[in-house]
Order: sequence, then structure tokens, then C-alpha cells
Amino acid sequence: MVYLIHWFSLYFAKIGLGHPSKDYYVQVDTGSDILWVNCIGCDKCPTKSDLGIKLTLYDPASSVSAARVYCEDDFCTSTYNGMLPGCKKDLPCQYNVVYGDGSSTAGYFVRDTVQFERVTGNHQTALSNGTITFGCGAQQSGGLGTSGEALDGILGFGQANSSMISQLASAGKVKRAFAHCLDNVNGGGIFAIGELVSPKVNTTPMVPNQAHYNVYMKEIEVGGTVLELPTDVFDSGDRRGTIIDSGTTLAYLPEVVYDSMMNEIRSQQPGLSLHTVE
Repeated sequence: MVYLIHWFSLYFAKIGLGHPSKDYYVQVDTGSDILWVNCIGCDKCPTKSDLGIKLTLYDPASSVSAARVYCEDDFCTSTYNGMLPGCKKDLPCQYNVVYGDGSSTAGYFVRDTVQFERVTGNHQTALSNGTITFGCGAQQSGGLGTSGEALDGILGFGQANSSMISQLASAGKVKRAFAHCLDNVNGGGIFAIGELVSPKVNTTPMVPNQAHYNVYMKEIEVGGTVLELPTDVFDSGDRRGTIIDSGTTLAYLPEVVYDSMMNEIRSQQPGLSLHTVE
């Protein structure tokens, strides 16, 4: 279990990596898969953060439990559904991730120890650890290279086998379940890994066979008024449902939904001043 911190548009948490363990602040992102942190020798990695936290570069050489992951290793071939082009003995397994805002990270995979608190009961946790494969960031671009909201990396919690939760579950360290519990309007909260034991949890079914965490969107209300929308607006073939993404600040809607919602907002708030953000 990690305690969430909300600042500007980010939810981030602290995890431990390596042996001896060092703390790293990472953005919690349910819309991507891999965990990565900025590494020693990184090009265009931020050196300071306006969030008031101390940034730490991960150094595999300083951890006795660290090991490089090579392109012929099982993790690499399963992640990329086969051998990478040009792969040969002792070549590292590289990664390159481009996010929705155009920022990107590139580097190579390493294997090391992660420390976390696992949920064992209602309001009960226990310190736990496991060995996972994650990205060692060598080059950043876009917002990931600036100091405005700089963090040590991104903790992807997607459904792929390469995500931290999937790796820990496969190793029998945790159950494949987590809870993203938001606090109040000031942000914060708890990101709980493991068994969910609260009897007062309401659930909604996930859309099957989707790359992300998609839920069925049934209707939208504005001030108690249900919008009149086409019945199939959220059911478009293979891209069904609505993605729940903790790493995205804005809501992205189909044009027909957006127009209907804005018209209703204007009708209920005629004095509301709106402006376009470029």
C-alpha cells in the first residue's frame, strides 16, 4: 500500500527499489504498463522538481540485487511477442514508451527488488518485497524532461504481464487486485495492492478483451438532468467502454457527447464564462 500525494495534476507515490533500498517518487498511472525510473547517465532527465521533492537517479551498480535484462530473455521476448530485430547475445532489452501528451521515455530493462506494503486485512498492511523487471530511463523528452512536475518515474499499473502488479501476482506475492482510493478535493489518498476486504465496496463490470481498464458508460447527468444520447455512443465495436486512467487529467469525450454536455451546462449556468485552452 502506498500513500498518494496529489500535486497539480499528478497522483504520485513513494516506492523502494534495490538493495539496499532507496526511495523513488513515481506517478501512479493505470493507463500504461511498465514501471520505469530515471537512471544514472540519463540524457535530458530533470535534476530538480518544483514539487518540492528530492529526485533520485537509480544506479544498478549500487544495488547488489540488480541485474540487466537481455533481448533474448523470456521477459523481453514475451513483452514484444518475439525476438527484437538485431537481437544477439548480451544486447540489453530496450524499451520506448510514448504517452498521450507526446512525452516519451526510452531506456533498457533491469531486474531488481521492489519494496511495498501489502494489504492483509481491513486497515492492515505488512511490509513485503519482490523481484520485478522495470525500465531504467536513459532518455526523456517532452514534459518528462522538465522540472515543473518532475518525478523519478512512472508506475504503470496496466493489465499487461510487464506491469508491476502482474509480475508480483505471477510470483505469488500479491493477488491481482488493487484499489485507487482518492481522498478529498485536496487530493491524496491510498493506492492499495493486494486483497480488497472492505464490505462496502461497490463494483462495476469491466469490458472484456480490452488493453486498458474499460468500464461500461451508461449515462451522463448534468445537475440531475440525464443527457439524451444515442444508445450506441459508448459501444463502438472493439473500442467499447470508457478508459479509467489515473495518469490523465482531462476527460476525453466523443463529439456528440461533448456538445450535448456543454449545451446542458450552458442552459443550467447561462452566466458561465467559457474559454478555449490551446
